[in-house]
Amino acid sequence: MGVEICVEGLTKSFGEQVIWQDVSLTLPAGEVSVLLGPSGTGKSVFLKSLVGLLKPEHGSIKIAGTDITRLREHDLYEVRKLFGVLFQDGALFGSMNLYDNIAFPLREHTRKTESEIKRIVLEKMEMVGLIGAEDKLPGEISGGMRKRAGLARALVLDPEIILFDEPDSGLDPVRVAYLNQLIVDLNAQIDATFLIVTHDIASARQVPDNIGLLFRRELVMFGPREKLLTSREPVVRQFLNGRMQGPIGMAEEKDAATMAREAVHFGDKGAKDDAPSRLSMTPRLLPGPGITRPPRWQAIAEKEAEREVSRS
Repeated sequence: MGVEICVEGLTKSFGEQVIWQDVSLTLPAGEVSVLLGPSGTGKSVFLKSLVGLLKPEHGSIKIAGTDITRLREHDLYEVRKLFGVLFQDGALFGSMNLYDNIAFPLREHTRKTESEIKRIVLEKMEMVGLIGAEDKLPGEISGGMRKRAGLARALVLDPEIILFDEPDSGLDPVRVAYLNQLIVDLNAQIDATFLIVTHDIASARQVPDNIGLLFRRELVMFGPREKLLTSREPVVRQFLNGRMQGPIGMAEEKDAATMAREAVHFGDKGAKDDAPSRLSMTPRLLPGPGITRPPRWQAIAEKEAEREVSRS
């Protein structure tokens, strides 16, 4: 079962550069949350702060009720055992085959026998669809397979929290779709708390229970998926609809003059084109065939079925 993460008043800086400030949110236990934001808004910095790799200047991060910002390194090491992390590139060892890559955390952090390790590794490889690829080297497989191998390695210690740092990075849309389905299936099977940092709007619309958006060094909004997808907040609508008109510019936020010119040029057209609607909201991705749906996912499926009836 996943654990709750409660972040309150979190501020992180590098020197005089403020990355984000006064960030507060709660990641509900066992749910899938997505964190969005333009490039350079500190999403990966946020992930590193959650696992204690970076120390914030202000605020607290309570994991299962323990504030990790106040822990000594030894105690922090124990809390980190709750986490599994899928890095952008999978972070696999190029000289090791997939089996040994996935077995690595078990050999390093446990005293399990090789027979126990084999059982666990093969179980996780089966979960991510990699059975039969045990002897392959990372350089011999596709980017999508490397992501799945990285995910299998993140799962071997049975974490209660899994962090995904741009899992769609470097993948084509078809592989992203397969990975999204895998993430949903895994959540239904292991019930851990998931946090996904991504730029992929389709993933953000389909996969999570909750969505957050970082912009201008602040958390603009965080809440249930429906709240974000039906929001009239300009920056949220711009990002989720992938439009040029809005507060986000090519580099940073747009100035007032640019916003005024856009308002004159586009008028209300842009607002009407991407106006939120509950009936047009993207359907939620559900666990695939053969995956037993626990009560939470069964409730989601029933809600989606009701929404589908209302659409028709």
